[in-house]
Amino acid sequence: MQPGGPYCCMKGWKIAFMEMLQNLIRQITNMHFTDWLDILLLTFLIYKVFPLFRSSGALRIMKAVLVVLVISVVTEWLDMYAIHFLFQQVMAVGLIALVVLFQPELRRILDHLGNVKIGQFFGVERKQDMEGVITQTVMACEQLSKEKVGALIVFSRDNPLDEYMRTGTTIDGQVTEQLLRNIFFPKASLHDGAMIVSNGRVTAAGCVLPLSHSTRIHADLGTRHRAGIGISERTDAVVVIVSEETGTISVAVNGMLKRYLAPQMLDRLLRNELMPESGAKQEKLTVKLRQKLRKNGKGEGKHEK
Repeated sequence: MQPGGPYCCMKGWKIAFMEMLQNLIRQITNMHFTDWLDILLLTFLIYKVFPLFRSSGALRIMKAVLVVLVISVVTEWLDMYAIHFLFQQVMAVGLIALVVLFQPELRRILDHLGNVKIGQFFGVERKQDMEGVITQTVMACEQLSKEKVGALIVFSRDNPLDEYMRTGTTIDGQVTEQLLRNIFFPKASLHDGAMIVSNGRVTAAGCVLPLSHSTRIHADLGTRHRAGIGISERTDAVVVIVSEETGTISVAVNGMLKRYLAPQMLDRLLRNELMPESGAKQEKLTVKLRQKLRKNGKGEGKHEK
């Protein structure tokens, strides 16, 4: 080893870093207004488009593309010519391969992009009376649970559910306890399928949902629960499930199933998921009320002593 080798290496890295920093500062100072606008618009588009790729199928595509890109860059940096050449060829035909392998997922993503509304894209959302919708849903589920009538209710959020609505009967009705109980009445023609609620209204019933293939699902859960978990895995929907065998109320969100919910717990959970601001306020009020009750209890105990 030559004397002063590590020192020279560190000095070289420092000089290279300073040159890179100076070039970056020079480029920033030479940027025009259109350049800043271009960066801001690109950042905004990425911020708005990324949530549309939250489904498991879209994540699979993104992971596959990311892995190929990372391996290609790393092999080029390490001068691994054979593997780099191989992955260059893979990337050359990668677009066709992605279309063939992930055709259902790509079709679903394009369908979601085509159904995104302009107001929703720019953050302008129409306010619905979700409080009334949740109240009526909880009342209906409570009665269905007592009568052991099966139900599958899907609340759409950011991800559109048009492809699943097309499998059922179109309905444009207000969410009421009577309508929900009539749809899931055992002798009704639509009771076996799922009911979809979008924009605060019942949009379709008798819909067919994709089943979950997760191995973590309990063996005692039937097709209705697997369908509810399946749609929650593929979209950001909130799914309420009432068991026909036991009358148990469950909610599926992001592929996770919460079972044995009392009506009060169902109401709180739906508010937290569908009305996050209102749910947070309600939680704060509940915490404050509990704190006051504890203080009053302590004060009364001291007074008695």
